[in-house]
Amino acid sequence: MPFSSRLLSGDDWQALRTIRLQALADSPDSFQVSLEQALRDPEPVWRGLADGAGPTLLLLDDEEPVAMGGALAYPQSRTAWLWGIWTAPRARGLGLSRRVVGELVAWCHERDLEVRLHVTEGNAAARAVYEAHGFTGTGEQVPLREGSALRMETMRLPAAS
Repeated sequence: MPFSSRLLSGDDWQALRTIRLQALADSPDSFQVSLEQALRDPEPVWRGLADGAGPTLLLLDDEEPVAMGGALAYPQSRTAWLWGIWTAPRARGLGLSRRVVGELVAWCHERDLEVRLHVTEGNAAARAVYEAHGFTGTGEQVPLREGSALRMETMRLPAAS
């Protein structure tokens, strides 16, 4: 069954909130934001994520969101950061994360932006998806979030030019 994709606007904030909370509950060690933090975020925060400085993308299975990701573009630095890449457990193994990353990278490359992201140490599946798109590790590591022993590595993909 083909999955459709949908770019979000601020009016789609509730759909984004629903899938993002699912992602944070399912994979708490994969994201800088905790579920507890996200549950406290008011509507304007969610609207801003859905309609931010770059695309926020959902993949849908019969109108039900099953994968997501976003890009935050910083044109002044010629850089974009991918965030929130996640696939629902029932849809894993179907290449949806690769599709999300591919669509976001294409958007960034159309704007001649270098693309960066963070990958949590030990997340081999995510690293494989990113490496399949040409991302390479920089060796730069930062804590997953304040108080966490887990670390994330920055990965980068040069601009398409």
